[in-house]
Formats: sequence, structure tokens, C-alpha cells
Amino acid sequence: MTEVKLEELSDEALLKREKMVSSVTYTLGGMLLVLLCLGIYLTFKKGFTPLIVVPIGLSPIVLTNLGIIKKIKAERKLRGL
Repeated sequence: MTEVKLEELSDEALLKREKMVSSVTYTLGGMLLVLLCLGIYLTFKKGFTPLIVVPIGLSPIVLTNLGIIKKIKAERKLRGL
């Protein structure tokens, strides 16, 4: 997958990308939080379940996307948007 440089995007494309990445990241983060809570609940209820590993394993995706959002906001600030 080719990486698009933020400096080359138009203002509208930058805002659209920020909105898309933000919504996907926060949705994924919320779902992972719910999954982690569910895994902890099931661990106390029925014993250890490998379900706890999934949100821990997918959390780097959320952290990476948060870094991308931070870069997009810095580019917006640089452009004065």
C-alpha cells in the first residue's frame, strides 16, 4: 500500500482523511475496550479465556492511528485550517 504524504493532500482531502481515520480509530478503540471488559468478566466468571489476548494484540493499531491523527492535526495547524 502506498503511503500518501500529508503535504500533498488538498485541504478538503486532509479534512476528509482526518474525519475517516478519527471515526475508525475511536470506533475500534471503543470496541476493543468493550471486548477487554467482556474478556475480564468472562475470566472471573468461567476462568481464563483467550479472548483477552485479542484487544491487547490489536491495540497497536489504535496507537498507530492516534499517531496519524496527531500528524494530520499538526498539518492542519501548519496550514491554518
